[in-house]
Amino acid sequence: MARSDRPKARRPAGFVDSPADLVTERATAVETLVGTYRLWGFEPLETPAVEYLDALGKHLPDVDAPDQGVFALRDDDEQWIALRYDLTAPLARYVAENRQSLPTPFRRYQVGPVWRREKPGPGRFRQFTQCDFDTVGSASFAVEAEACALLSAALEALGLPVDDHQVRVNDRKVLNGVLGASGVTDADQQTAVLRAVDKLDRLGVEGVAALLGEGRRDRSGDYTEGAGLSTDQADVVMAFVGAGDPSREKVIARLADLVGDDATGREGVEELTAIAEALDAMGVGEQVVFDPAIVRGLAYYTGPVLEAALTFETVDEKGRPREFGAVAGGGRYDDLVRRFTGQDVPACG
Repeated sequence: MARSDRPKARRPAGFVDSPADLVTERATAVETLVGTYRLWGFEPLETPAVEYLDALGKHLPDVDAPDQGVFALRDDDEQWIALRYDLTAPLARYVAENRQSLPTPFRRYQVGPVWRREKPGPGRFRQFTQCDFDTVGSASFAVEAEACALLSAALEALGLPVDDHQVRVNDRKVLNGVLGASGVTDADQQTAVLRAVDKLDRLGVEGVAALLGEGRRDRSGDYTEGAGLSTDQADVVMAFVGAGDPSREKVIARLADLVGDDATGREGVEELTAIAEALDAMGVGEQVVFDPAIVRGLAYYTGPVLEAALTFETVDEKGRPREFGAVAGGGRYDDLVRRFTGQDVPACG
């Protein structure tokens, strides 16, 4: 074969090779996580790597159409199928298909690769492994409290004590209430605000402020359209984002003041109060905090959202100090199964 005809040895952007030591370390970590999930009463489930595109739905962050953000192709029957972008949408499809034979609540864990057709960057890959646990069929907000406690326990089992990690909790309804009280009632505009706030760790206050307004152009020249809020409306959102505190009680009081009489916002504050009471009853300490800056990018969350972050400082490949940041996330998605069945099926994980 002539040199010009030889294929170039190269990896697609956003994908990585895993040598033996990394494969071994990952397998050990997964075994530890799965062992913790089992101790807490979750059972395994496996679903296919591909799903019908309409079953995945329009839920990914930063995209506005179901066929964006996923790797999709037409099957032999001319229907669109796609590699799963997470393990939650396939769970919803599984529950909808098998609900009559499943226990209530249904508690499952699943480990496997997922794929996202997104712009790769530092810490952002197009293929990565998720280790999920979910409870389907319970409307109790004690489920959120349990999820926070289990996340913390799983990180401790991996060798990360409570001083090195934090589980951060918020409620989407509170932000929607703050927006409603500020006159922002358009659903698409509210979604744009959620996406902007979700980028706080990556873009900082100035970047989020730009996305709340007219928009932002990144270093590569790509332009992201903003939410179009007025200066006053954007100031209210930034006040909401900055309302965090180590005391869960203080955060609840601050958020209650911000939402005022907005019914959706008040509902979100009540949900956070219920989670706080359950956490107190379980004896969960300051490793779980209420942080209004946590909104999670996926559009299917309907109320409480949570995120686990490593809080210790590390260094990057150039020796610069960095905080590791978020390593897990989740929340309540009460509408995801209803897309298939038309019936309310609460879920969280």
